[in-house]
Amino acid sequence: VQLQASGGGPVQAGGSLRLSCAASGFTFDDYAIGWFRQAPGKEREGISCISNTNGRTYYADDSLEGRFTISSDNAKNTVDLQTNSLKPEDTAVYYCAAATNPFNIRRSLPTTANIYHFWGQGTQVTVSS
Repeated sequence: VQLQASGGGPVQAGGSLRLSCAASGFTFDDYAIGWFRQAPGKEREGISCISNTNGRTYYADDSLEGRFTISSDNAKNTVDLQTNSLKPEDTAVYYCAAATNPFNIRRSLPTTANIYHFWGQGTQVTVSS
């Protein structure tokens, strides 16, 4: 099983980046992919997830939903996170992860990290003011 996050880098405030998660080694359509981030000195934070089975999406925060958009390409086994209007506080390592059915875990939000089985290595996003 492999999840490869890419697309990070340095960007000025107000800019955009398109992060991509390439998945292999498991049946992509049977899983949901989530995006998370972790800033220095902070806990890992869930951003969004998408079901590769039915396309259902979830955003952990309304303010992020307005700037970030998750999408999947089942033919390519990739899930992208389009990030717009980036702010310095968006600086973090961004990770993608896979879970079987995060939308139906009792008492857990779909972007709860401990319900995800497989994790990628992360890609650094650095937003300068």
